[in-house]
Amino acid sequence: MVTREDTMLARLGRIAARGRYAVIAGWVGIALCGAVFGGTVYDRTQPLDDLRPDAPSTAAQARLDELTPTGEQLVAVLSGRNFFATDLVNQATQLMFEIRAIPGVVKVTDPWTAGSAQITADSESSLVVVELSPQLSDDDALAVADRVSAALHRVAVPQVLVGGKLLAERDFGDQAVADAALGESVALIVLCGALVVMLGGLAAGSLPIGAALATVAGTLLALTGLAGAIGVSDYTVNVVTLLGLGLAVDYSLLIVARFREERAADPRAPIPDLLARTVATAGRAVLVSGLAVGAALSGLFVFADPLLAAMALGGALVVLLATATGLTLVPALIAIAHRRIPAPGTRTWVWRRPVRRGPGMLARSAAFAQRRPVAVALAVTGALLTLGVPLLHVNLADSDARSLPAGSEARQAYEAYEHHFAVKYPQPVPVVIEAAAADPAVQSLLTRIRALPGVTDVDLRENVPPQVVIAEVERPGPAADEHAQQFVRDLRALETPVPVLVAGPAAQLVDAKDATADRLPAALAVVVVATALLLFLLTGSLVVPVKALLMNLLTMLATLGVLVAVFQWGWGSGLLGFTPWGALDLTTPLLLFVFVFGLSMDYEVFLLARIREEWARRTGDDRAANDRAVLAGITATGPVVTAAAVSIGIVFLGFALGELVAVKEIGVGMAVAVLLDVTVVRGLLLPAIMSLLGRANWWPARGAALPTAPDPAPPNLPRPRRDRPAKASSASAARTPRP
Repeated sequence: MVTREDTMLARLGRIAARGRYAVIAGWVGIALCGAVFGGTVYDRTQPLDDLRPDAPSTAAQARLDELTPTGEQLVAVLSGRNFFATDLVNQATQLMFEIRAIPGVVKVTDPWTAGSAQITADSESSLVVVELSPQLSDDDALAVADRVSAALHRVAVPQVLVGGKLLAERDFGDQAVADAALGESVALIVLCGALVVMLGGLAAGSLPIGAALATVAGTLLALTGLAGAIGVSDYTVNVVTLLGLGLAVDYSLLIVARFREERAADPRAPIPDLLARTVATAGRAVLVSGLAVGAALSGLFVFADPLLAAMALGGALVVLLATATGLTLVPALIAIAHRRIPAPGTRTWVWRRPVRRGPGMLARSAAFAQRRPVAVALAVTGALLTLGVPLLHVNLADSDARSLPAGSEARQAYEAYEHHFAVKYPQPVPVVIEAAAADPAVQSLLTRIRALPGVTDVDLRENVPPQVVIAEVERPGPAADEHAQQFVRDLRALETPVPVLVAGPAAQLVDAKDATADRLPAALAVVVVATALLLFLLTGSLVVPVKALLMNLLTMLATLGVLVAVFQWGWGSGLLGFTPWGALDLTTPLLLFVFVFGLSMDYEVFLLARIREEWARRTGDDRAANDRAVLAGITATGPVVTAAAVSIGIVFLGFALGELVAVKEIGVGMAVAVLLDVTVVRGLLLPAIMSLLGRANWWPARGAALPTAPDPAPPNLPRPRRDRPAKASSASAARTPRP
């Protein structure tokens, strides 16, 4: 019989224990390099497109830039004073000429000197658009933008709001750095306190923190190198470090908890042997979990756009590092600090009085679910589906300046433009027609474009090559709302013998949605097949993976439903400190899918690995034996799953304190998903369904299929009694079964 001590993971645990100082020194070196050089990753980040280079709107914009290159635009809304005031006209006129004279400014469109007449009906607000040279580098463009902004703020009106894509992207990057610093600081401080309390001491609580710091520092170092090869955005760095903190703490808690069990079962065993057994069992769950999370992240590669590709690559790095620290650094730290790791319930300076050991929250809820499996399964499924109802009304859009904090000037300028000028002075839709203007097909196409619903005017851009026509189609309303998106679809549906390309925000959003819909089935297939295969290898069952996938789907639907209610409808927005903008970021459901799926599999693997061990030890092959194995596994692993959920919830809520709405969506969504997954899904739905399936859970494997191992200290099991009435007392549910 092959024992745990003979496995590769067991040997890894023994090596980490015996070479603990070398292992720790190696990780300290990585952490120091990450602390010194990893922080520079924010200096190397760049805004990334959420579209592939071959997307129609991307090709259209590239063609426009080739034919009539244009630079960045600054948009200023000046309000609070009558436009026709004589002193204002004189002062503003002089300033507009000064702005034109700034090197790098190529065009100024304003109502005082350019005759644009872009003023509101009450003459209290006016619009100024400043175009910069396309030859400017990003840094030079920002320097010119700052000079222009300073000049515009000298206009003698009560309120001047200057924005535009260039300034909004800079604000986004600056806010991302600030949010990351705040989120990591708050999460680490609160997490330290929680871990010290949960593990019973400062040394024990420091182990997961050490692993988390090494993981995050190593990830930042890897992302710094990655930024030299591919584009990495600030958003990628924030989300990846968030994931790294959570996974490192999860894996550390599982290793520490299993070490305490092994030590309690065999207190005289040498530490290297105990760690060999620990890594052979809990390490297997960590390895499978890491592979499952990595497999979920790999689904992002299917979408092949720059933003998600960078997210997938960064996520793969952080999963690799979190798994590596869990399998090497944490055992090495335990080998040094094992005497400072108290057994659960031991009296310490944290736990002033010995804590009476008994069934944990998950064990009690599992026993309850096993007594009433049908009612619990139906109630939980119905509740999760109800939470998912708002998802039917989801509105997905690209994050723009509205994802910035409410106090951001770039956001306020965007919202002021949308409120005062979007209807009367709409942003035209650029259309590139690859044919000469005299071509009858072009004339026919322009006539049909003018006849489309909502079109108010079609202007032909001047100074373009004679074999190309660039038409600017004007229609009222915001540039990328549902009506604008439908207009783009109608425009593209026009039959014509000449090539036509449509650019603009609405076209980009249409392409992003279409690309997501086209590639989503392939991404789902990658994630589902990979994780199902891993669960099959872990359990030997075909039923368990299907059940796990369905439960993860319920968690995902409920989480997205809550996000729609909070971030799109604004429920609780005041409590969370943000201003809703009526949509979810287009990438949020995709990122949440892979992260929620991965972390759900995390807890599923933790529980199933132990349940499978218990099932392999059972002599019976009936429903009762299955229920006892499920309850024993949940009782043994429930505390670490609960502790992991609390820890990772703290991490995600720390990032939810940030100001960027897109990052806040991820933080709140992950916290909601973890809360639902650990309480109702793993605590109620999992045991209820496994109780209903009975022996069928393990088809086609049998209990004896796994290698057996010495039993650790038996868990204090609540008894799932089927022969008692539904109103059985809670005391009866806490009885310890006889051997």
